[in-house]
Order: sequence, then C-alpha cells, then structure tokens
Amino acid sequence: MPALPIADGFWGAVHNTPLIRLQRASEETGCEILGKAEFMNPGGSVKDRAALGILQDAVEQGLLVPGQPGTVVEGTAGNTGIGLALAANARGWRSVIVVPETQSREKLDFLRMIGADLRPVPAKPYADPGNYVHVSRRLAEEMQAAGGRTIWANQFDNLANRRAHEQYTGREIWEQTEGRVDAFTCACGTGGTLAGVALALKARNDRVRIVLADPEGSALAPWVKAGTVKATPGNSITEGIGQAARVPGNLEGAPIDSAETIPDAEALQWVFSLLVEEGLSVGGSAGLNVAAAVRVAKALGPGHTVATILCDGGARYQSKLFNPEFLRSKGLPVPHWLA
Repeated sequence: MPALPIADGFWGAVHNTPLIRLQRASEETGCEILGKAEFMNPGGSVKDRAALGILQDAVEQGLLVPGQPGTVVEGTAGNTGIGLALAANARGWRSVIVVPETQSREKLDFLRMIGADLRPVPAKPYADPGNYVHVSRRLAEEMQAAGGRTIWANQFDNLANRRAHEQYTGREIWEQTEGRVDAFTCACGTGGTLAGVALALKARNDRVRIVLADPEGSALAPWVKAGTVKATPGNSITEGIGQAARVPGNLEGAPIDSAETIPDAEALQWVFSLLVEEGLSVGGSAGLNVAAAVRVAKALGPGHTVATILCDGGARYQSKLFNPEFLRSKGLPVPHWLA
C-alpha cells in the first residue's frame, strides 16, 4: 500500500478515507458491502468535507481571508459545527455554532472543547422561527450588519457542500472500487453527501443505483418515491439526518433512484454488530446506512458491490446509543455486553 503524502494541517487532511469491507453484511448478502470510513477525517466525521468545501468557497469569493479576522456562523446538529470550528481555527477565524439542545452531550462538550462559541437553543421544527437554522441565519445577519467579515455557512442550501462530495467523495469511491460499484446508499441531513456522490458516480456510469436511506419520521423517502414532502410515521433517535418538512437545496436535482426507510432497531443492529464483531465503532446514521446497503444488496442479488458511508464514530453518542437506560426508555434493544 503506497504511503500517503504529508498533509498540511486540517485543510490538507480531509478526504481520501479508506473503504472498508464489511464482513458480516457482505457474507449475509453475497455482495461486497463497502463502508467509507469517514470517522477517519480529522474532525471525526463526513461533515468535515462539507465544512471544508464551504469555507474554501468562501475564501475563493473573498468573503473570508486566511489570517485575517473573520467569523463563521452555522446552525448544525453538531458534526458540521465541529468541522467548521476546526477548519476556522486553522485559518484564524472564530466560529459561532447554534445547536439544538437535544443533541448528544458528547458533541456539545466537544464543540466547547475546541473553542466554538456554542449557542444551544430549544429543539423546534423548521417552520418555527426559533428553529436552530433560522436562529443561526439571523445571528449571522446581525453580525454582518455590525461590520467585519462574517459568513453564514448555510450547509443545507449551500451547493459548495455537494460540490465537495462530487469532486472528492464520489470520485474516491469510483477509484477505490476501480469502477466496480453497482449501488450507493446514504442518509441525508443536508443532502450534500448523497447528492454529490450521486452526481459523481452517475457521470461515470448512469446505471449505478442511488438509494436514499431515511429514518422514520422523515419526509425525504416519500419525496424520492412519490414527490410528496410528507413525513413517514414514527420518529428516530438518530441525529443530523432526515427532514420532516422540507427538501434541502443540496438535494434538488440530484439523480436518486429510490429510498429505504429504516427503523432505529434495524440501524442499531448494525451499529452493535460492527462494533462487537468487526471492531468498528460507528454512530446511528452509519448503522442506518449499512442497513439500507444490505436491503439494496439483497434486492440486487449476489455478486454486486454496494458502497455506503460510515459517517462518524460511536463515541459521540455514548450517552444515547450505548446507554441501556436511554435505549430501554425508547423501546430499543440493549446490546448484551451492556445489559
């Protein structure tokens, strides 16, 4: 295996994560199920790619200047905020991160630890002016009016997000599989990962099947299947994925073939299996992605290759996914080693 080149700090260390063969999922389906190890990005998640793409775009537009005062404002479920804060630190900018207070304690503590100006707000639906996205936008506008270089990252509708995945993530998957990829599955929060990878893979082979993985309570799967933005029944403990009331700008026009709605119990089955059987610690969205990949592989039949995203590590959800009391309170299975 060739040695990787020396990277220049955070900005040079994002991208080029390995694809990992998921043994149990592959054996169960007779296919190659491959997970992109996004927890190996410097900020620990796939959202480092979006954060870097958005800030690179801001620099190219002259909205931020490395080494000169500047502020990055964003509303996030946590991981994009972490990526933005670390990338901003590396260029001498401050970060103001608005987060729903219901997000995992581990992510909130990490944001404080890395120097973000953290602004937790009550969790409210997108239609409410108090929703974290709207709060972050208004905050950025106030800071812009006061003078100084300030940007609102706007990860949901900023197409620099999906361009980063089209330019890098999708190309990496194609090259790592040597073009032998039959399907790709991924959950959506902003939609940047799924849309960008879809555009990259379809440009190289329009027969690659693109499947959105969705938690219960989200409206994205119905939108893909029927064009209606109406949430499915139920709810989910997963963080940062699914949309109950709107389609983010990054998903508009993306070539998506189908969607799978995955209940939490099915996603957690893969979170726990990957940890105890394969030594891979991942969060709930990664478990949901693998569950969708398994469904797609079974539908395609043996001999196919399905790629997906291992979005982040499980340590960011210790107080929820690996907390027996929390799991029992939600009627979810508790892994035997914690029971």
